[in-house]
Amino acid sequence: MFPGVTSGPFTNVRLGPDVVSGSMDAYPGYLPKGNISAFSLMHQSGTGGAPKYGVVSQLPVVGRMLRSAADLSNPRSGPDRAEVGRYHSSLSNGVSVDLAATDHAGLFSYQFPKSTNAMIVVDVSHFLPSHRGLGTEQRYVSGNISIVKGANGQLSYEGDATYSNGWNLGKMTIYFCGHFDSRATATFFKGAPGKSVPKPVHNVHSDVKVGVTFSFMDHQVTSRVGVSWISSTKACELVDSEIPPSTTVVNLASAAKDRWNSKVLSTIKANTKNPDTLRLLYSSLYGVHLMPTNRTAENPSWDSNEPYYDDHVTLWDLFRCSTPLMQILQPEAYEEQIRSLIDIWRHDGYMPDGRSSNSNGRTQGGSNADNILADAYVKNVRGKVKWEDGFKAMVKDAEVPPPNDSPDPSSPESSSKEGRGAGLQWLTAGYVSTEFTRSVTRAIEYSVNDFALYQVASGLGHEDDAVKYLDRSRNWRNHWNPNATALGFKGFIVPISKDGKFIDQDPLSCGGCYWGSAYYEGLPWEYSFNPHHDINTLIDYMGGDERFISRLNTTFERNKNPNGNPKFGNTIFNPSNEVSFTTPYLYHCAGRQDLSIMQSRHIARTYYNSGRSGLPGNSDSGAMQTWLLWNMIGLYPMTGQTTFLIGSPWFDMNIDLGGRKTLKISRKGEGDYVQSLRVNGVVWEKNWLRWGDVFDTGGVMEFSTREEPGEWSWDGERPPSPASEGKDT
Repeated sequence: MFPGVTSGPFTNVRLGPDVVSGSMDAYPGYLPKGNISAFSLMHQSGTGGAPKYGVVSQLPVVGRMLRSAADLSNPRSGPDRAEVGRYHSSLSNGVSVDLAATDHAGLFSYQFPKSTNAMIVVDVSHFLPSHRGLGTEQRYVSGNISIVKGANGQLSYEGDATYSNGWNLGKMTIYFCGHFDSRATATFFKGAPGKSVPKPVHNVHSDVKVGVTFSFMDHQVTSRVGVSWISSTKACELVDSEIPPSTTVVNLASAAKDRWNSKVLSTIKANTKNPDTLRLLYSSLYGVHLMPTNRTAENPSWDSNEPYYDDHVTLWDLFRCSTPLMQILQPEAYEEQIRSLIDIWRHDGYMPDGRSSNSNGRTQGGSNADNILADAYVKNVRGKVKWEDGFKAMVKDAEVPPPNDSPDPSSPESSSKEGRGAGLQWLTAGYVSTEFTRSVTRAIEYSVNDFALYQVASGLGHEDDAVKYLDRSRNWRNHWNPNATALGFKGFIVPISKDGKFIDQDPLSCGGCYWGSAYYEGLPWEYSFNPHHDINTLIDYMGGDERFISRLNTTFERNKNPNGNPKFGNTIFNPSNEVSFTTPYLYHCAGRQDLSIMQSRHIARTYYNSGRSGLPGNSDSGAMQTWLLWNMIGLYPMTGQTTFLIGSPWFDMNIDLGGRKTLKISRKGEGDYVQSLRVNGVVWEKNWLRWGDVFDTGGVMEFSTREEPGEWSWDGERPPSPASEGKDT
């Protein structure tokens, strides 16, 4: 998770340190160990794959600048300190740095040691590197910087830089504008900070390392820097309006705290005095709101009256439980994000699965914006959303495979930029063969995506489309090999060859589990639980309720996975990846809500905490935190449906749903297991509820809990299984 400065949710500027270790990728810029190479304004939060951004930077240095000074990075003299709205670093060269920010600008406050030469290096070519060698690492393309001298001898600079690659393999140009509050002299460099460009020169444009070294007589220096995707003039306007002269770090930090409290942290009011629980709750809420980025009015690609959000990294990580939570906590922003996805289709041709720096990319499995639109539609997001356009965008994903104009180095056989790269085979054969990387992942997710189209088509009255897409959503079944076996269980989802035959596959092995494998970030065993829209069929395939429950139990048993992670007890279940997010709750579908509570609570208490290693894996743009937040709330969403599976809450709470609506949740008794439940005053015997029961207009849930498992809801109506024919759906 990004630990630096943000002034509120979804801001453009995320200001913090860029740390180099020589071997480990610093995805959010920060690493606990290593040298600080710069402080930059642009970062992402909790991502993997390949670092993105780390651009528009400054680095304080002292002493004499050497011509050979290619590496000016500096160790820290002590741990960094962070709080909402403020970040502090102390460098081994004696410089202390305090940072604060606004939506589009950052404030740097430097304290240099006395009796030293105080300098600040602005390296236009600076970015976050990658050491993984996957061919997705960022590259600097070209840059430009110029100096403007003020009336009091204070200097400003502005310019732009172009970079390529990063996770989405896109190209970007970012503009900047910076001011200093102290008199300075400036020296341009080209090639390295010590290699000055002969005077007189007032700007530099180059495809090699370029920038400016500013030298100061003062030892207390403040700098204000703005960024824009439109122009350096716009960057100057933004920094001048958001951080006028004499603004202090204290002022901005105070404003940021107020904004985070009012917009985010107040959405859940918790009635608990447990300090660890409170830290975990509010740190998770904070982490969920760091991305995407609201770039409305900062879109360089097209003019539109629609909102514009960028940095979806990625919807593959987020569709299961993050976007459903966003609808509840931030309904206005969520509607804007839905409108933005549709507007991206209008102008770029496809909705993204991943998107950064105003460019789609990359798609890990299916076209999962479809799932998010369906989830919003069935939960009554209307407002200014043009749903007929939304459905057209979904149909484009489903029916028109994207061209492979710029092959992905890790997946050259089909486009991974957007849409469904293996869509043609899916349309004609009803499966995805191993001609395509991530074939099984794509097949399962294409099924879920098609179910999403069914949901929206049904609501809009497109009956023929609804029939077609519901039928196609069942094609995951074509990958089910009833004879595949593991640990005494038969039947798993397996790869298919080009000629349509099952390929032998150990359900406990996924090859590399990455970009070139048949299964992405999950085992065949894990993926075999993923057709949630057709769960009754899956239970039948697995042998009925008891065998289904037994297989779930085995998923969570220690030392059942010979290739497992000792950190997680070598279980088949992997809490660090999203493929199994829903699996602990699937006991509900076989009538055993108590076992869902047992497993999900164990996961939450074992792999999450309020410390520095408080997440089981990458935050993944807040996905890990949203899984935990749902566990705290005592519900779990089935994306694309109105269904929420009922767990049990950690504490009494009021959730602000917006529009003066509230969900009030209370619990009486000790322990985690449900003894009884009332929903809006009515005795509740089902282990699930619908959106309209507690979210549409607000609601009340009153739990009585016990320490030992009971039989509440065992005989109640099972959760819906809308794609399962001839069953209780």
